[in-house]
Amino acid sequence: MKETVQEYYGKVLQGSHDLKTDACCTDGDLPRYLKQALSRVHDEVLARYYGCGLVLPEQLEGLRILDLGSGSGRDCYVLAQLVGEEGFVLGVDMTDEQLEVANRHLDWHREQFGYARSNVAFRKGYIEKLDELDLDDGSFDLIISNCVINLSPDKPAVLEQAWRLLKPGGEMYFSDVYADRRVPPELLDDPVLWGECLSGALYWNDFLNLAKQAGFADPRLVEDRPLSIDNEAIAEKLDPTRFFSATYRLFKLDGLESHCEDYGQAVRYRGGIPHHEHRLQLDKHHAIDKGRLFPVCGNTWRMLHDTRFAPFFDFYGDFSTHFGIFEGCGTALPFGTETAGETGGSGGCC
Repeated sequence: MKETVQEYYGKVLQGSHDLKTDACCTDGDLPRYLKQALSRVHDEVLARYYGCGLVLPEQLEGLRILDLGSGSGRDCYVLAQLVGEEGFVLGVDMTDEQLEVANRHLDWHREQFGYARSNVAFRKGYIEKLDELDLDDGSFDLIISNCVINLSPDKPAVLEQAWRLLKPGGEMYFSDVYADRRVPPELLDDPVLWGECLSGALYWNDFLNLAKQAGFADPRLVEDRPLSIDNEAIAEKLDPTRFFSATYRLFKLDGLESHCEDYGQAVRYRGGIPHHEHRLQLDKHHAIDKGRLFPVCGNTWRMLHDTRFAPFFDFYGDFSTHFGIFEGCGTALPFGTETAGETGGSGGCC
């Protein structure tokens, strides 16, 4: 299947218009600063993009970022502008044709961004075999991936390698396709369904368990949307399985618990994060407004206190008294069946 995916993305697909479903392509409404960043990316790089939308967490200045399955380099070149000349972005991809496009425009983008030296590099490799690329443990602040992990035949290895390469307090922030149940075995060998990011999609609860086994104790869903399979033949094959495009963030933090435990803690966002001055949307259930005292569980407290977000918050409370679990932290399907709107910032965990 690995060779099939290389063939599909290297030779069969010549542009995003060749995809047969919308599973791997949507950008939605982008803020102006991202539209401006995209406008400075080469047209050929944009044309060979097959992701789930821009994968861009907050507070990126100066970070070292690894992009798993970087393809033609679109997201890398956007990130290169946001990390600044002192930051660095490394893209890893297994497809020669995609890497050729990405590398062809290194100098063009450096000049476009006004940098004295390029802050982007690309390496050929497999995202489940990052140990073969001579990358040091704990050498990245952030790992992203854009609708690629579903294509990997060894997803546990991807998550284990991500944990190894992240610095303490670092983060894996990525979009992918998930299913509401395990995809039937007879569909796993279908090359078109694999290439369209469908038959390799993990059942959402299997993903959560794999993430926890790799060390990411509390995966956080940031946003999601149901996928519409507009190709009738493909939809018939997949019925009744439902698919979702979703973004998760996984923090490499010691001490995270399996559930949202209440220690009576709270935070107050002081503002200051570029492009998120008035609200930080940590995840789907935590929209933290500037200046507002916001109750949080112990895990959320650590995700803010022990990471790059700490300078932007005031912290209240400690772990000396436990009040039980926050009500509502359940185990049901986490995705909405309708397109999600903006989450309100009413406070409280989950």
